[in-house]
This record gives sequence, structure tokens and C-alpha cells, in this order.
Amino acid sequence: MRKLKSIVEGVVRYSSFIAFGLLLFHLGYDPDPLVYAISSFVFTFCLILIGLGYIFKILLNEPSILVGRVLLEILLSLFLIGFSFLRWDIFGMEFSEGILSYSQQFFLVNILVVVLFFIEVSKFSLTINKLKASPTLVFIMSFLILILIGAILLSLPHATTKGITFIDALFTSTSAVCVTGLIVLDTAKDFTFFGQVTIMLLFQIGGLGMMTFTSFFGFFFKGSFSLESQLLIRDYINENNVSEVYSTLLKIVFFTILTEVIAAFLIYHFTDDSLFATKGDHLFFSAFHAISAFCNAGFSTLSNGLYESGFREAYNMHLVLALAIIFGGIGFPVVINYYDYFKHVIVGGVKSMLGIEAYRHVPRVTNISTRLSLYTTFILLIVGFITFALFERNSTLEGLSGYGKFVTSFFGSVTPRTAGFNTVDMSALTVPTILIYLILMWIGASPGSTGGGLKTSTFAVAILNTFSIASGKKRVEVFHRQISNETLRKAFAVISLSFLVIGTGIFMVMLFNPELHLIDVSFEIFSAFSTVGLSVGITSQLATGSKIVVMICMFMGRVGTLTLLIALVRKVGEQRYKYPDENVFIT
Repeated sequence: MRKLKSIVEGVVRYSSFIAFGLLLFHLGYDPDPLVYAISSFVFTFCLILIGLGYIFKILLNEPSILVGRVLLEILLSLFLIGFSFLRWDIFGMEFSEGILSYSQQFFLVNILVVVLFFIEVSKFSLTINKLKASPTLVFIMSFLILILIGAILLSLPHATTKGITFIDALFTSTSAVCVTGLIVLDTAKDFTFFGQVTIMLLFQIGGLGMMTFTSFFGFFFKGSFSLESQLLIRDYINENNVSEVYSTLLKIVFFTILTEVIAAFLIYHFTDDSLFATKGDHLFFSAFHAISAFCNAGFSTLSNGLYESGFREAYNMHLVLALAIIFGGIGFPVVINYYDYFKHVIVGGVKSMLGIEAYRHVPRVTNISTRLSLYTTFILLIVGFITFALFERNSTLEGLSGYGKFVTSFFGSVTPRTAGFNTVDMSALTVPTILIYLILMWIGASPGSTGGGLKTSTFAVAILNTFSIASGKKRVEVFHRQISNETLRKAFAVISLSFLVIGTGIFMVMLFNPELHLIDVSFEIFSAFSTVGLSVGITSQLATGSKIVVMICMFMGRVGTLTLLIALVRKVGEQRYKYPDENVFIT
């Protein structure tokens, strides 16, 4: 029975993979009638196999399976088999055409095929631990695979209006998966609706992380985690308690969806209907920018970004985007930490008021990492706001209203923190602002967030260590706690590697494009490494070699230089010896 169940699951899985591949083939190409007929037959046959597979899975499952899940799978099976018969015109032409016309042809089936494919991929991802690979290597490979899939999808003829080279498709896919936002083609004009939706899905999955995304849905539809899977996933979501893995995944996905839905609703409310041809365009614009903002992706369906005429003065919308960027960049560990804190305070307070039990104080609910990330983010936002308002008062802020200056300055302090949107003409920024932007981009977002960069906690630890050495202390202390030496060593390594990657990137781009200005190239590489996506307009001018360099910088900035180094360098065994200490002269 176990072997039979495994065979049925395999049939369902690979049938959904084939059906999804054929769906992409039909969406991306215009095949000749014979090829279309054959592929349609195979597609329909796969749908029947999936429907029958679900029925067999119900019969082979334990009697204790949830009734709701059984009913859902029965309805799914009948739906797939019924529509397959409609495609083969078993019920008669008139009846079939009436039903298909009512359901907008095969739109519902196509959506269902995409959902089924994602479900099967998610369940399959739970078996990744069988490869016996390190979590770090699996994390990196998941991004590489997603980038390659994205490049293939964007290379399809129907994804673009005028065609695209593979290097440009790879660049766009890398930029989307690494939530950067640098573009070599105009997202609004050069990509079709299919291409734009593909880009949106890439930065949605890339923002959360492929393994986080698939692990949640894999557990949701499979109904269980193996201990090995929980241990593997625990490292991706920064959860120390194995029993809380699914709970943490649920909180991450719920917070993501909730924030994006609220942001999309507010964006829709604060943008004028007259700017869009249809309601559908307005809704897609809102959803695209809400997801792009929360994921710190910086992609826009406007040719000039938010500086587009009609949108540059939509200040309320700018505030919504800025807040979505902050929530996405603050880090999921911070959100979960404060969720637990407020839950404890509210639940404990209510129980105390009702006389159920006395309020119990729990010390250290918020850890040092959370507080450092939050405080550093707040300080950087204030510094960015003040400097932007000061240095741009006679440039990009000139002629704006008081409220416009406030919102633009605030947005200008938020966007270099790995977001990538622009509400001003980037080429008109003053040199001091560009230099401040380089620092803000380099620091980036918080750890465990949708953003990239050095990370706020790393920067904070480095500053604390500097002041500790200057004051003659032998320990780094903050919030009545001592920061471990391992943390200090990691911070130093990450900072050193960041400068090495950025410096090498600038050198290589200047080698491939010597006609470009150094400050423009520096801005581009800082933006790429920190997955910001801001540019002074040179991205489309880059040579093929420069594009490859920028892609590598984007990838290393998203997965982390230290993470990549750990995955590549073989770890040494336990060192059972210790050499004598000796000081090195440093000034």
C-alpha cells in the first residue's frame, strides 16, 4: 500500500509538472496547429491523471484524514476531469462552448494548474534534506535555480514586446529574485502583462526566500514536517526552537500577505482612476507596487518610476510605499519578537483585569539583535531625512509644497535602504546626497528581512566595537549585555568582504566601460551589492561584461558574502591545539 501510494503521488507530481510546462509553452509561444493539438492533448491527459490521482490518494489515505480536505480534493478531482472532458467535447459542442465561454475559456483551469504545480513543488521541497547538503548550500542553490527559471520565462516570446537577449533576461531575473530593481529594459514598455506578472512573482518569492515560501506551503498541503525538514528550515527563518518552525513560518507569511494587501488597498485609494485605462490596470498597479515595496524590490510599471507625471505628487501613496518598505526591511525576527512581546502584555493584562491570574513579568522578551536593528533603523531614517532635506533644498526639493518637501525627504531617506524607488530625478541629485546615499545603501536593511546590504545590526556592532576600543574597554556591552567575540568576528568579516566585493565590482565595470564616470559606476555597484536598485541612469549602457559583474554583485549582496564563503570553503575539524598569543602592531 505504501508503494502504491508513492506511485500515485509521483504520477500527480510529474503530471502537474508536465501540465505547467505545457501551459508556459502555450503562453509563451505561438505553436503551429499540429504541435498545438498534440500538446493540448497531452495537457488534457495530464489533468485527468491529476484528477484520478487525487481520488486514489483519498482511497489510500488513513481514515483519520480531515473531512474538509477530502471534500476539497474530491471537488478538485471532479473539476479537473470535468474540464478535461469539455476540452475533448465529450458533452457536445453547444454545451461545451457555453460552459467554456462562461468560465472565460480555460482561465480557471490555467490558474488551477499553476496552483497545483506550486503545491507539488512545495511538497517536494520538504524532501530536500535527502540530498544531505548543508542548509547554506541549499539556500544559495534555491536562489540560483529560481534565477535560471525566471530567465527562461522572461526569454519566452510573449514575455516581451520586442524580444530580449538571454543576458538581459538573466539580468532582469537576477535583479527580481535578488529584490534589487536595476533594469536594462523598461518594465512598463518592453515587457508584456505576462512578463510583468513573472517579474512580480520572482521578487515576491525572492523577497521571502524560496525555501521559506515553499516550506510553508509544502507543510500546509502535506500536513506534516519530518524532524530533518524542521532542522533544515530552522536555519532559514532564524528560529531556535524546532517545535516553533511552522508557527514562525505562519507568522512570516501572514505578516507578508497582510502588509501587502493593506498597502495595495491604500495605493489603490490614493491614486487617481483617470491615470489608468481600466480598473484592472489600476488594481494590477496597486498590487505590483505593494509587493515591490514590501519586498524592497524597487520594480515599477512606470517608465520613470514614481517620478512619472501624475504620480510624482501622489504624496499619500508615497507614504504608503515608504511604510511598506520599512516593514519589509525591518526584518521578520524583529516583527515576530515584538509580536510575542505585545501578545504577552495584552493577554497578561486582560487576564489580570479579569482576575484569572496576576500579571507575570517576563524579562528580556525583546533580544539585543531586535533592539539594535530597530534603533539603528530609526537613527538612519532620521539622519537620511535631515541630510536629504538639507542638501536637496535648492535642487530636487525646490518648488515643492511644504507637505511635498516633507514626504519627499522622508521617502528619500527610506528608499536607499534597499528599496530602489525614486520620486525625484536621480540625475539631479547633489553630490553630498549621492555620498550619503552610498553610505545608506551600503548599510542596507535589517537581518532576516526582504532587503540586502551590510545589515543594520552588523553596522551597529561595528560602531559599538569601535567606541569600546576607543574608550579602553575590553568588552563590547550594550543594553546590559555583552556581545560575544564570535559576533564581533562575523561583523568584521562581513564588512571586509563587502568592501572587497564592491571594490572589485567597481574596478571590473570601469574596465569594461571606461567611458563611464567613476561616481556613477560606484553608485551602480553600491546599489547592486546592497540590492537597492537606484541608478543614475547608466544600467542600460553597461557592456555584457559589466552586466555579469553587476549580476554577481546583486547575487552576493542578497545571499550574503559570508554565507557564500561558508558554503564554498570546507570547514576545518575541531582544533585541539592553541598557539601562544602575540600582538600585532595596529594604529
